[in-house]
Amino acid sequence: MTIDPHAWAAELDTLRAQVWARLVRGVGDRHAPARHPTFATVTTDGWPDLRTVVLRGADPVAGMLEVHTDLRSAKVAALRAHPRAGVHVWDASAHLQSRLSVEVAVLTGPEVADIWARVPDPSRQSYGTTPAPGVPIAAALAYLKTPDAASFAVLRCRVVAIDAVHLGPDHRRARFEVGDGWAGQWLAP
Repeated sequence: MTIDPHAWAAELDTLRAQVWARLVRGVGDRHAPARHPTFATVTTDGWPDLRTVVLRGADPVAGMLEVHTDLRSAKVAALRAHPRAGVHVWDASAHLQSRLSVEVAVLTGPEVADIWARVPDPSRQSYGTTPAPGVPIAAALAYLKTPDAASFAVLRCRVVAIDAVHLGPDHRRARFEVGDGWAGQWLAP
């Protein structure tokens, strides 16, 4: 008898649990696909804007994700105008695409001081460059890395929906929403 390594995709509760398990793994494992998800916002003038981020926190019980960023980045301006984002992870080994809809709070200053204190120096170099992120420069390396706690922001992302697609021998797709207690609904893939 052959054991199906993707049996978790056959039931709603185990499929949702697998999405969260892979997100949690991404926080601690530099090689996990969820370590570097795509984070999508809408610019202040209405255009989609996507970038790769580093997943710094995933809490399935609270339904929260955490990303760190420079407060002066375009994504922060976009989130202040429209505090919602999309998070996308493709996990090739699991044949699993996870798309999460999130409501985002931008946390700064004293409310993130304890987090900043734990950020290692090599990572701190990303928060406080001169000039600010996205400002035109004369040459590729015409900027300075000047770590600055005042430029550090935490994006606290409350997951409100998950769309999971498993592309195994039998394709399966389900949507889970916080509003129905994460019960889940199968969808045509």
